[in-house]
Amino acid sequence: MTDRHEVARALTTKFDHFSVEFVERVAVLRIDRPDKLNAIAPVFWSQLRGLIGEFEQDEEVRAVVITGAGDVAFSAGGDLAAFGEDAGIRERRDYMIDAMKGFAAVENASLPIIAAVNGWALGGGCELTMACDFVIASETAQFGMPEAGVGLVPGFGILRAPSIIGRQWTKYMVFANVRIDAGQAFTLGMVQKVVPQEELLTSALDIAARVTEQAPLALSVGKEVIGRGVDSGEFSHAVDALTVLFSTHDLVEGVTAFAERRAPRFEGR
Repeated sequence: MTDRHEVARALTTKFDHFSVEFVERVAVLRIDRPDKLNAIAPVFWSQLRGLIGEFEQDEEVRAVVITGAGDVAFSAGGDLAAFGEDAGIRERRDYMIDAMKGFAAVENASLPIIAAVNGWALGGGCELTMACDFVIASETAQFGMPEAGVGLVPGFGILRAPSIIGRQWTKYMVFANVRIDAGQAFTLGMVQKVVPQEELLTSALDIAARVTEQAPLALSVGKEVIGRGVDSGEFSHAVDALTVLFSTHDLVEGVTAFAERRAPRFEGR
């Protein structure tokens, strides 16, 4: 019989942006950069796709729970310092395509994927919860898409959020850079259950265990039908729009202001 602890250690070594453990038939995937508030570096997306592929090939895995290491953040979003100042438009476009493929991998995975949000879910972290099949949140969770504050928009978020929370709430969160708490997210349909922080993982695992008791082929077919039409081609216009934003003066100013901890001075160019 396969030693599940050894498998988890091997996956954690291979995909070092994450830590992995197995609880019965559930794979628990932690974004494991607590010192950076689990911020997303460019390597995140390829590693996420790689892990999902590993789980799909593992006959003992029937569901996946994604959470963040520590108690503060699920993920605070993109790690701006990790992108580098020398990246050109082509590199930034490639990154956006890579990220969109990551979201698509979560949406299109044959396995049910549950987000257990243990704190801040901002930017790409918030978008990742929207790609998951459903979301369990701690009472401390906060959701936000603050990209416009540095000169961008949440590419996947503006595609998916309207179907989850509606067009106007999407605009409110993106245009006004408004965060919402777990209770508001539950009311809007972003979150399916809110629990105390100390009960989050237990609650997520209990629900995941219920998922593993269902017929796996039926769930796979159901997920495919519910998400029919989701493919990387759908993201092309978002990638094009974001590529343009990556070339603006306002983006440079936004990222610089973020690093210098001051208010940005946007010029609309």
